[in-house]
Amino acid sequence: MAACHCHAINSKLKTMKLFNSLSRKTEDFAPINGREARIYSCGPTVYNFAHIGNMRAFLFADILQRVIRIVGGYEVRWVMNITNIDDKTIRDSALGSAEWKHEMGEQSDDAMTNLINLTAYYEKEFCEDIQKLNINLSHFSSLPRATDYIETMHALIKRIYDNGFAYISDGSIYFDVAKYRKYEVYGKLHKIDFDKFMAGTRIDADQYGRDEACDFALWKARKADEPYWEFTLDGKRCDGRPGWHLECSAMEYELLGLPFDIHTGGIDLKFPHHEDEIAQSKAGYGIEPTAFWCHNEFLEVEGEKMSKSKGNYFTLRDLIDRNIDPLDIRYSMLSSHYASVYNFTFDDIKSGRKGRKRVQDYIYSLFDGAEGEDEADIFELKYMIFDALGNDLHTPKALAHLFTFINNNKVGSLSSHAKKELLDMFKEINDIFDVWQISPRPESENDIPGSIIKKAEQRLVAKRAKNWALADALREEISKAGYAVKDTKDSYTIEMK
Repeated sequence: MAACHCHAINSKLKTMKLFNSLSRKTEDFAPINGREARIYSCGPTVYNFAHIGNMRAFLFADILQRVIRIVGGYEVRWVMNITNIDDKTIRDSALGSAEWKHEMGEQSDDAMTNLINLTAYYEKEFCEDIQKLNINLSHFSSLPRATDYIETMHALIKRIYDNGFAYISDGSIYFDVAKYRKYEVYGKLHKIDFDKFMAGTRIDADQYGRDEACDFALWKARKADEPYWEFTLDGKRCDGRPGWHLECSAMEYELLGLPFDIHTGGIDLKFPHHEDEIAQSKAGYGIEPTAFWCHNEFLEVEGEKMSKSKGNYFTLRDLIDRNIDPLDIRYSMLSSHYASVYNFTFDDIKSGRKGRKRVQDYIYSLFDGAEGEDEADIFELKYMIFDALGNDLHTPKALAHLFTFINNNKVGSLSSHAKKELLDMFKEINDIFDVWQISPRPESENDIPGSIIKKAEQRLVAKRAKNWALADALREEISKAGYAVKDTKDSYTIEMK
């Protein structure tokens, strides 16, 4: 029944639509080559733990590829790169770095060994983190490390140089933006004030300001105590390492072919990173990299830009340490459209937890024995949800349709046939959202986590010692985790809020 519904719904749905940052319009989407959609996502720079702003970008890409597969009915080849060589990974892997962790082992006198050890550690931690958000590693066709594609990068640099769009200076190789602008538009994704542009001005940093439209490094000359690769260009020794922008252009070409279908990333990557990718691919391969550029908006915390100095900088691990379920984070982020600024607040996570639990309880109830005689238009419900998702991934609208149905259809009044169809539908919807269990209610569902019980015990001890400040602080921590502790004559009870 579910497969039949899916085919019928896919036939009824209009063409999938996505907002394209290149055209600045919402456009119909279909893969360039038949039934396979090829997606490249800018992945993590593995020098530290990814923060929740990063996680929003990875979650956006995850939802995109799921909707293309399940709603669009296409196959997907999804690549997300691992940036393990750039300014930050070199800085934090340097001998004597304060950022070095015991888990990485002893530091070596060899800079390359230290780079590989630091980035391998954070790559492993990154993969563990995204799996907690139910980003499934098996959905990736490749998670390529930049250092594994140095030869491909050398070949691209030679192409760009031979085509006249690069030059050598002090052992580094730079992209000649002024020369490129004579033939192509530079500034397709981000409007650039070229009145400030100074031809021949070079930038070595991997990341730079949005108005610094200058020549950027394709390859950086070797520096003392840094990892490097041997390279000769036009008979000149240029030992060193790649620029950040070059890495993606080379891996896209090698793993997906050009042009591929969709490139994703945070809106902060439009310039310079993605703009430079376009220039490199066009100058070297003669073709732009992708048909669609899709960018997610920023994440704020309590209405402010996330910053360590403001004390509102969080990694996923920080939030888990506060007893927040990663799936409540996933659900809450999906309750906001990817193209809107997402304001992360602890109240929003609490609301998300309640919303997710409400749907979960409804699913559990579908397995209960009680049944009525009412039928329900499951086909229309699924069509509306798929239609919302197929129209530029409108996850908030899809969830609104789901809650409207739940409000108007009590489980106890539904027939066994309607309940079975609903369960089939929930399985397909959850293949996209992936925040619920499609199963009977487990016996342990109402168990209170041990960490919450421990805080409640600590609070009881604090109360008996008349340490009211500590008792109030512990109550607040328990409340933030989604539970309410209530005092009894000699003890307490804990309830889910």
